[in-house]
Amino acid sequence: MKRSPVRWIAVGVLVVIAGIVAVLATRPQATATEVITPLVGKKAPPIDATTVTGAPFRLSAYRGRFVVLNFFATWCPPCRTEEPHLVSFAYQHRSPAGPALVGVVFADTASNARAFFASTGATWPAVADPSGRIALAYGVRGPPETFVIAPDGLVVAHIDGPVTARYLDAVLAREGG
Repeated sequence: MKRSPVRWIAVGVLVVIAGIVAVLATRPQATATEVITPLVGKKAPPIDATTVTGAPFRLSAYRGRFVVLNFFATWCPPCRTEEPHLVSFAYQHRSPAGPALVGVVFADTASNARAFFASTGATWPAVADPSGRIALAYGVRGPPETFVIAPDGLVVAHIDGPVTARYLDAVLAREGG
């Protein structure tokens, strides 16, 4: 009995497709990507605003420490994915001399941000940005975006997408933090 070459080709194609599907299904989910923007290497734009709890906030108060500045929104699914990682990062670095985590609310309300923080256990300050002027100063296009600011006030990293504690630790280690 003679086998058809068409059948062998079909089997080969199915094997290749199954292999591609297996690779894509087991590949880690895309998370954060460090991007080079004009702000990297420059002094971080000042932030003088109010937190979502009504407290005054000044970025300059954190001079001498690394600052992880995270732009987020409660309606943003990747922001919800990254939040447990940020909570973990904040907990691991809770010493007064450790890096500070600061949130900036992007195109969302302070009341939504307060509820989101309460539901996730986030304890760091979140700055309200109702006019979008902070996001504009940092060139943020959409959340989540994160900036790492060195103790001298220079932006050393701009990360697009949801970050993990491990990713932030790697950036800080690279920058001497």
